[in-house]
Amino acid sequence: MNYRKLWISLGLVIIISFAILGYYGGRIYQVMPPIPDKVITEDGTLVMTGQDIKDGQNVWQSIGGQELGSIWGHGAYVAPDWNADWLHREALFILNKWSHSVFGGSYDNLNDEQKAQLRARLIKEMRTNTYNETTKELVISKDRLDAFQYLSSYYSGLFMDDPAFEELRDHYAIPRDTIKTQERMDKLNAFLFWSTWATVTNRPGEDISYTHNWPNEELVGNRPTGELIIWSVISFVMLLAGIGALAWYFAVQRHKEPHLDEVYPEKDPLLGLSPTPSMKATLKYFWVVALLVVFQVGLGAVTAHYAVEGSGFYGIPIQKWLPYSVARTWHTQLGILWIATAWLATGLYMAPAVSGYEPKGQRALVNFLFVCLLIIVVGSMAGQWMGVFQKFDNQTNFWFGHQGYEYVDLGRFWQIFLTVGLFLWLFLMVRALMPAFQKSKNDRHLLAMFLMAATAIPLFYIPGLLWGQHTHLAMAEYWRWWIVHLWVEGFFEVFATVVIAFLFTRMGLLRTSTATASVLFSTVIFLFGGIIGTFHHLYFSGTPLGVIAFGATFSALEVVPLVLIGFEAYENLTMTRTKDWVKEYKYPIYCFVSVAFWNLVGAGLFGFFINPPIALYYMQGLNTTPLHGHTALFGVYGMLGIGLMLFCLKGLTGQKHWKTKLLGFSFWSINIGLALMALLSLLPVGLLQTWASFEHGMWYARSAEFLQQDIVQIFHWLRVVGDTIFAIGILCLGWFILGLKTGKSVIEKNEIKSNATH
Repeated sequence: MNYRKLWISLGLVIIISFAILGYYGGRIYQVMPPIPDKVITEDGTLVMTGQDIKDGQNVWQSIGGQELGSIWGHGAYVAPDWNADWLHREALFILNKWSHSVFGGSYDNLNDEQKAQLRARLIKEMRTNTYNETTKELVISKDRLDAFQYLSSYYSGLFMDDPAFEELRDHYAIPRDTIKTQERMDKLNAFLFWSTWATVTNRPGEDISYTHNWPNEELVGNRPTGELIIWSVISFVMLLAGIGALAWYFAVQRHKEPHLDEVYPEKDPLLGLSPTPSMKATLKYFWVVALLVVFQVGLGAVTAHYAVEGSGFYGIPIQKWLPYSVARTWHTQLGILWIATAWLATGLYMAPAVSGYEPKGQRALVNFLFVCLLIIVVGSMAGQWMGVFQKFDNQTNFWFGHQGYEYVDLGRFWQIFLTVGLFLWLFLMVRALMPAFQKSKNDRHLLAMFLMAATAIPLFYIPGLLWGQHTHLAMAEYWRWWIVHLWVEGFFEVFATVVIAFLFTRMGLLRTSTATASVLFSTVIFLFGGIIGTFHHLYFSGTPLGVIAFGATFSALEVVPLVLIGFEAYENLTMTRTKDWVKEYKYPIYCFVSVAFWNLVGAGLFGFFINPPIALYYMQGLNTTPLHGHTALFGVYGMLGIGLMLFCLKGLTGQKHWKTKLLGFSFWSINIGLALMALLSLLPVGLLQTWASFEHGMWYARSAEFLQQDIVQIFHWLRVVGDTIFAIGILCLGWFILGLKTGKSVIEKNEIKSNATH
């Protein structure tokens, strides 16, 4: 079969997409909000320096950063979005000051005409860009200075130890003395002022702020722009066009395929596979995966509970030892680490299985890599705990503590260590796979995809090293999403797709030619929307209009291949019914069916629910984001990791039959629990917040006033239902995997004979 056109298409998609991604990276650098050398008043009084702002960003990172509230909409959901909160409080302070001065009373007591007069004055005051490009100075009025001093006192009380803020700290899950010195607090206030200034001040020569008027705040004229609405409409059109084009192509290809009956093996082809020493060495990886997923789910329960009890866990004051920012950091980081470990271990298991060749010293290197991964996990978690508890200065925290960026919180030293480990993994993969190229010409295209996807995994973790301690927030966000979107959601999925194809071809359930064409085509379609679709995370992060245009268009196209996911699910399900021996792989294959379902629901429906610019304008940073995050990250990538792990464990247990009753209960509990978590809690809270954001502003949707309402708290408590069912499923999975070692999860030969006799 000739795959030339598919390879050319893949090459063009990658080259053109990354050219656009790189070009707009340069444009972000040119148009991002400037950090002034000095912020001064009209009479020349120094308010803060640019270094204060940069140091304040480091202080914010050290206390958890995006794990404690959010900045520009990115981060955690219990505490406020600090920019929306600061902006609303600043606007009200100035309006009340003017109201007392002009009308002799508070702003709330004025009539509509008087309010309109002051709002017009406020919009001019706050939206006028007073940054001098020549002197690198930002000039603010006496009124804004007064507001800054008032808010500095307010946030100092909140983040430090003012008893008056005890209840509010509890609502926000912020421990007393989160920041321990006034000097560090002053620098944090400088960063909060600057990052909020960027959300309301117009870009030079334009009538929109640096963050495209996000967050919505009627008092200062922050409203959605026409571009947001236009590109949202275009994204809907592109979605429909893409679905139509792909459905047409799929129908044509199905019509061309020869309708011949497939001939499946009578016996399991993998039974004759004898695991090599390095393949057996991967077993310990899967034990660690099982342990980490149980630990991660436990941390998830603690993190979710902080939404209703901000200073403890059912009366236990765990905030003293495990504050929300640490619990959430570990929860999100472990999610990435155990899924990645499952996939890496699958690669190490599959490489010798595919080639039939065990390189010299492979087992020792697999064990060495395992030790390195353990050190990275334990070391980075310890560093993050010490960072949040302010045990480090800013520089030490950057290297060994908490970087403050969601999903890439680990310190720079641990990032470098992990990068080296990933390249060692690639080396182990390549040396084991190379003989396969010489053995079989039929598999070469699939093997090439395998190696390409494997190479992309360490290669695309490198962007996580491209920001520094004082890198501008807009550029740090740009590189961060290369990791979260491209690395986690992109090339790991390509790698997993290739591995699944190899598994099915080795089992004789899929022809090599069909698998190769399917993998190449799927990769082309997925990366066509997926690479440039990274931009949908960057709409309001100090980026140019082109980011919104490309992000809206191509993030819609990300959903297109998911429309046909039902065919994939049906085909995978059909495989379990082909021959009796395939039933031994029932639940690993069921995991792939589950992946298809959550791909459509979590990544597709819930993803597109928030991706159009006008939707994200009102929803960014609300519970609609974890709705998408949980159902896509665990539903797709987590279930994929579990499925791959079970396939490998099946091979490592040889000819032993599994007792699958507990595994089946685990599978359904996990999926039902995840669905209930989404439908009973995350979705209704997210919708309530969206309505509040549209009616009153982002500040209100994220405020304690809104989130502490009885109806919202009821929905938070309802999450216990789904979480409990989900956690029971995870515990049963861990118990089943433990039973593979103890013998409780397998049927011994004497049991088989006894059953046969009866």
